[in-house]
Amino acid sequence: MWNALIKADGDRLALIKVFAVTHIVMSVFLLPFFATPAVESWPYLIASSIFSTGYMLLLNRAYQAGDLAFVYPLARGVAPLVVAIVSIVFLGQHLSYAGQLGILFIALSITSLAMTRRSSESSDLRALSFAFATGCFTAAYTILDGLGARLAGTVHGYTVWVCLLTALLTVGCAQWLRPPSKGAISVQSRRAGIASGVMSYGSYWLIIWAFTQAPIALVSALRETGIVFAVIIGIVILKERVKVAEFMSIMTTMIGTGLLKFSR
Repeated sequence: MWNALIKADGDRLALIKVFAVTHIVMSVFLLPFFATPAVESWPYLIASSIFSTGYMLLLNRAYQAGDLAFVYPLARGVAPLVVAIVSIVFLGQHLSYAGQLGILFIALSITSLAMTRRSSESSDLRALSFAFATGCFTAAYTILDGLGARLAGTVHGYTVWVCLLTALLTVGCAQWLRPPSKGAISVQSRRAGIASGVMSYGSYWLIIWAFTQAPIALVSALRETGIVFAVIIGIVILKERVKVAEFMSIMTTMIGTGLLKFSR
């Protein structure tokens, strides 16, 4: 949802800045209520903040080069594949064959949504490159959060601190990159930034908690199924027409989700 707001806003860097300021305000308010993460988790927490900030900036560039229907599914489809490969090869995490197949189904089906919703912009190599890079940065901070949250001793404290550091870095980068000629931030951007900031804060909290309950690769894959529900909402509520290829992508994602369920 907040990705759509960022794409639709004419002054994306302003919206991203308000988005990040919202995270700062929420984090500062919540800090006194939760314990500070253990020292062992801080290298992961700091690295995650850097990659998360890079993700936001790359996403902005990707939306400059391509449309939402192409960039977002491609970026989100790349992430679970990268996370699964790193988890199995480098982190030594065990996934059943059903789990591996489920992740593959989800990643490929989500990526295929980008191909079925092609526009003239989707052939632009820049959009493809930025979307792929965004997916890799998503995978990086996902893995770091999964490892860091387990070492922190407090999921809630870790979440608040990583959101705070990421937001501080993002505000600084957005302020530096946004041309002074843009002037004051519009009321529309302020409202969209606050709304997207609140929504993303809550969802991010749930995801980090899930990392401590299940393998990182499984959580990463299930996280990306949200884009399928966005398509379903468009079909059921907004009465958008669905292509056969889109329908097949949705069904493949549901199969992948079912395989993940049986893999536990």
